[in-house]
Amino acid sequence: MSERFTAAERDLIRLEFMMRQGGFRSLSDGIFLYRWASGPHKGKPKLRKTIQSMLDRGLVEIVDPANAFPNARFTAAGIEALRVMARDRQSLPPDKYGHLIEELQDL
Repeated sequence: MSERFTAAERDLIRLEFMMRQGGFRSLSDGIFLYRWASGPHKGKPKLRKTIQSMLDRGLVEIVDPANAFPNARFTAAGIEALRVMARDRQSLPPDKYGHLIEELQDL
């Protein structure tokens, strides 16, 4: 059985991939992450609990380019979990997330 997202993870996915500033974010862009500004983790990606949960279960991987912001990108298991989520019209309404559903079909 494929992994499924928790309610908090589904909320984060909907928030991250909704229309913003007249455009959509692509799955290949991943989920934007901040960096720690100070302290022992200074400069490292700041992982929210929902991102850490998905990372622990192998649904995302952290990409940390040297000269850009880090992001969490979906792994093959994460893409499969997104496909399961997309089959539930309440979890991922096609009228708002059709771009994401189409992108999933092309992967």
